[in-house]
Amino acid sequence: MKKKNLGEMSFLDHLEELRWLLVRSTAAVLIGATIAFFFSDFIFNEILFGPKSPSFVTYQLLCELSQKFGLDQSLCVTEIPIRIQSREMGGQFSAHMWTSITAGFIIAFPFILWEFWKFISPALYEKEKKYASSFIIVASILFFAGVLFGYYLIAPLSINFLANYNVSAEIFNDIDLSSYISLLRSSTVACGLLFELPIIIYFLTKIGLVTPAALRSYRKYTLIAILVVSAIITPPDVLSQIIVAVPILILYEISIFISAAVLKRQNNSTDLITK
Repeated sequence: MKKKNLGEMSFLDHLEELRWLLVRSTAAVLIGATIAFFFSDFIFNEILFGPKSPSFVTYQLLCELSQKFGLDQSLCVTEIPIRIQSREMGGQFSAHMWTSITAGFIIAFPFILWEFWKFISPALYEKEKKYASSFIIVASILFFAGVLFGYYLIAPLSINFLANYNVSAEIFNDIDLSSYISLLRSSTVACGLLFELPIIIYFLTKIGLVTPAALRSYRKYTLIAILVVSAIITPPDVLSQIIVAVPILILYEISIFISAAVLKRQNNSTDLITK
């Protein structure tokens, strides 16, 4: 059956397209989850439990930076005083399943982007449709960069801070497995989606919901918000806050540049039409 053009599609046709988008995307996530399910030893022991070890690469690099900038051992991590436990009968099985699904989503993300592009492409100009491969590549790179940023920076800094936060010597941190995995999942996936900010701003600008002027006007509030979040999740030192805040601020500035470029192109197109 030949696919209808945007102008020929009814509301129900759009819903049908959206339904199949969700079906295919879900199938891709489940395939990725199945693959991840059989690599549970590596995923749990090497990836998930990596940030709870003082020998984790992030802690080693922070220690080296601490010594390089004359901060002695202030950023060196010698102990992560937590033990992971499962307090429910199905706790480990549930953690295994949800971790596999999360891994499946990360693996399938480029395919989900492709499905999204196919869904919105009828509303784009012909010259914009040619950028499909570039869109998939750039958006995927941003997402995976965000996942790595969350895993290697946000997650270990959060784990180290929370594990060493102590209100009484009588309390030991016996952390539930689901709580630990939830922190890692939110850190990595959330950062992956956060790094899609330039892509989101691109589309929001195209439909007129965002302008570069508005983004510039909110810059100072964004800066404050980012610094506050960085101060909360990092150790109490300026260097760690800068390490976390700078990449996010760079993304915001890139988003302003992209918004301005999109608006300029739209204005040029409008001028050509009026002439």
